[in-house]
Amino acid sequence: MTVNVFRISCLVSLLVLGQIPTVASADDSKKQDASKSEAPKTAWNIELTPGKTNAQPIDTTEGTWITVDVHPNGTTLVFDLLGDIYQMPISGADGKQGRGFPTKLTTGVAWDMQPAYSPDGTHVAFTSDRNGSDDKAGDNLWIIGTDTKKVTQVTQESYRLLNGSTWSPDGQYLVGRKHFTSRRSLGAGEMWMYHRDALALSSTAGVPLTSRENDQKDVNEPVFSPDGRYLYYSQDVTPGTDFEYDKDSIKGIYAIKRLELATGETETLLRGAGGACRPNPSPDGQYLAFVRRVGAKTGLHLFDLKTGAVKLVYDMLERDMQEAWAIHGVYPNFAWTPDGKSVVAWAKGKIRRINIESGEAEIIPFHIKDQREIKPAVRFPKKVAENEFDVKMLRWVRVSPAGDRVLYQALGHIYVKTLPNGVPRRLTSQETDFEFFPSFSRDGRYVVYATWNDQTLGSIRVASVDQKRTENWLVTPEPGHYIDPVFSPDGETIVYRKESGGGITSPLWSRHSGLYTIPTRDGEPEKLTKTGVRPQFGKSGARVFYQKRNTEKEADNLQLCSIDLSGNDERVHYTSVWATDFRISPDSTRIAFIERFHVYVSPFVHSGRPIKVGPNAKGLPTKRVSSEAGDFIHFSGDSKQVHWSLGPDLYTFQLDSKEKKPARTGIGFKRKHAKPTGTVAIVNARIITMGPAGTIESGTIVIKGNRIVDVGATEEVSVPEECFQLDAKGQVVSPGFIDTHAHGSQAVNGITPQQNWVDFARLAFGVTTIHDPSNQTHS
Repeated sequence: MTVNVFRISCLVSLLVLGQIPTVASADDSKKQDASKSEAPKTAWNIELTPGKTNAQPIDTTEGTWITVDVHPNGTTLVFDLLGDIYQMPISGADGKQGRGFPTKLTTGVAWDMQPAYSPDGTHVAFTSDRNGSDDKAGDNLWIIGTDTKKVTQVTQESYRLLNGSTWSPDGQYLVGRKHFTSRRSLGAGEMWMYHRDALALSSTAGVPLTSRENDQKDVNEPVFSPDGRYLYYSQDVTPGTDFEYDKDSIKGIYAIKRLELATGETETLLRGAGGACRPNPSPDGQYLAFVRRVGAKTGLHLFDLKTGAVKLVYDMLERDMQEAWAIHGVYPNFAWTPDGKSVVAWAKGKIRRINIESGEAEIIPFHIKDQREIKPAVRFPKKVAENEFDVKMLRWVRVSPAGDRVLYQALGHIYVKTLPNGVPRRLTSQETDFEFFPSFSRDGRYVVYATWNDQTLGSIRVASVDQKRTENWLVTPEPGHYIDPVFSPDGETIVYRKESGGGITSPLWSRHSGLYTIPTRDGEPEKLTKTGVRPQFGKSGARVFYQKRNTEKEADNLQLCSIDLSGNDERVHYTSVWATDFRISPDSTRIAFIERFHVYVSPFVHSGRPIKVGPNAKGLPTKRVSSEAGDFIHFSGDSKQVHWSLGPDLYTFQLDSKEKKPARTGIGFKRKHAKPTGTVAIVNARIITMGPAGTIESGTIVIKGNRIVDVGATEEVSVPEECFQLDAKGQVVSPGFIDTHAHGSQAVNGITPQQNWVDFARLAFGVTTIHDPSNQTHS
């Protein structure tokens, strides 16, 4: 029995439950940690997660992604399986012929992995996300006595987490891979060294041995040479600075490097076709065992450090993770036997002893009879194919200056709703274009917005809010890629940004991007500035405010700037390291900004130089007004309120009131699901079911509307006479699959191309007749 699925379910359970730190002793085992009565009742302990716990039995002779190490005396080995660490004789422990079963070194809910014997064999270093002495949890380096079972915390990181420890030959230090991230969750590694008693000696800061070349290309798998002179490690050496999935292993992805600790000089030892990773020097220091791709296989190789000769020893390892994100190593660690004649490694579910001369692999058997504490999966009942759905994705939410209406974009069009309990209605009746970026005039009578059509491109238009007036006119004389239109305070001028197309939108009419002004009726555009986004006005119409970014490695540095209507006299008023939006009040006395998803308000003052603001800024009084999160911030017409939205809800905070919490108003709506009509029968198909019927070799599926009403063997299913029949002989019908995680240009500059709906439907559902969300009809 393999345990792949169970390991995944355990990981999912841990992720669902969360791993929030709490108080625990670094010197006690995990069970002792869990039972400590002095732990705060309000703190979260990994070992004491709330809710029902089930004991999941384990009875297996195989495992997935096992790290294994051999005792210095060659009689014992240690390995990890499903988050616990086991020890057994090197001859195996499968319960047969009096060999017994592996014994446990660690236990509990926390995930323990990557064991490594100390040079004297009295301790095992390992990686664990258990709670530490700083009340925090997350991957850190730990040590456990093989006889005493005493656990000692070595590293104390809560953000730059560590794993993959290796012992220095004198047994006094550990080196681990420290994880660094910047703007992407995909990060890079550095090798850091820690004394084995770092916590007790107050030296948990550690010593860096390598520096990452960038923030996305991985570096990992450190290991000392037997004499302690060198540190070997693997590194992603593909060109560029960005991480990419599915790189070409034939050209080579990883390389093995060697750091000389005395001089700091680094040498690349192995690279090229098939890559090179997971270095491991032989006990005599003559050879370096490593992993390399051989065509579609992954092989154990031997590198002669004196001659440079490379030998393939064994090509039946499990597939390595060179193309993927491998912060825990490209391949699980393996170990040499003390005599240097064999390597003990995990491959294809088993622990194998591989002879380096002959390449023959002998299975070292193990049999685990154990259990794990797991939580039931968190599930919520979900009704299928209801008549209506909730429209929750509301964009560019804007409250009218008088506060009596709210408008937003949803389902491809702009809607207007009378506050607080009106029924949302379409601003326009057209069905050919998508509509974006709505904004009220200061008198609340008109809305300026942008349109998009994949064939005819976009425009800026103005529409009357009053249902009795059907005014709607075109502002821009040419097609283009238009975003962020706003009225001047007197309503006579509109400022907008013109963008470039390309990619999944047309590249036509893409020149001369920048901010423009244009009369509200019958005029020609004039360019203000090439840079800047999200134009807006304060009290005066003489200056246009807008935003720019001065992006650095660890900061966005968003700026609130302004310029006069001639495109001159640019000023930078406010800056923020991580803000994502600035808005100035209509009376120019306040600014609102979003940082880390929260909404803040601060006074707007002139100082002649940029003013830095943020959640912890001390220069000006700054108040967080959101309790959860917020987007699409803007002020009321009288500047006494600040509004924002979160999903289908509108939030309003009274700025001069004693109220401490914002008022919430639901502004979403329901819309009928599009449903096909009639009955369809798929006949003579090979059907894969989700029930006890298994696979039906020749079956029929009857679909009425949007529901399956019958499925079974062809001779058992009655097909209505007047239904459309699709003969699927030779074809397979299976339950649907959909990729809920995808990267791509689903929207460009905030504009969602109309073709996205078609492409998505064809890709996900294999259909050519789809539902057009812009008009709720079939197309």
